[in-house]
Amino acid sequence: MTLEVRSPIQIAWVTQNLDATETALTGLLGARKWVRIPDVHFAPDSCSYRGKPADFVAHISLSYLGDMQLELIEPVRGENVYSEFLRACGPGLHHICTEAESPEQFEAALADAADHGAEVVQQGVMPGGIQFAYLAAPHAGVPFLEIAYISPEMRAFYDYIKQEQR
Repeated sequence: MTLEVRSPIQIAWVTQNLDATETALTGLLGARKWVRIPDVHFAPDSCSYRGKPADFVAHISLSYLGDMQLELIEPVRGENVYSEFLRACGPGLHHICTEAESPEQFEAALADAADHGAEVVQQGVMPGGIQFAYLAAPHAGVPFLEIAYISPEMRAFYDYIKQEQR
């Protein structure tokens, strides 16, 4: 499968403790500043998990190493791809994310993935307008591949976080 998207833009971990994971990655990778986004609500009218409406909350923490975004996700409540991962594997590397340049390219990448047998485990639209989908990717050596279209508003927010790292 070759998806028509850019190189990976993000590496993400799922954790039960944002503080401990931020500290560990700051020491191991040299991430300097983390920006927390608490209580991100994924509503059933904009998100699905294993083909059914999903309703869950997660805390998210972001940092950058150069242009690579580091994302930490701590599930708070509800069933989702993150809580499933914690039960099955414990805390750890969860996904890499590639970016589609437009909503149309996002849809085309999902169709291509489906044509190649990739299972979409969770998908939706985050607050701020990010369209995302997690594809099961154990054959690639990482549990999931995320494809995302990042809205101009969120791109500006991410650029601000990146500037704070310098």
